[in-house]
Amino acid sequence: MKKNIQAIYEHGVLKPLEPLEGIAENSEVELTIKSFPARHALGDLFGILPREDADEMRKIVEEEFEKVDLSEW
Repeated sequence: MKKNIQAIYEHGVLKPLEPLEGIAENSEVELTIKSFPARHALGDLFGILPREDADEMRKIVEEEFEKVDLSEW
């Protein structure tokens, strides 16, 4: 059987996002891993907002980041 599933890698363990039907407990399987780039929720919003709103949001975010004192980190 060949089946593609999505999983989350967390604390050294792959956790399937859906049940693994048709695979018996303790079965040996072969995995092929394809990772996806990390998604940033704020970045995702820029693509769905009207251009003017996205530009305004980007400006606000940049201004706020300029206020952060990185010497405290």
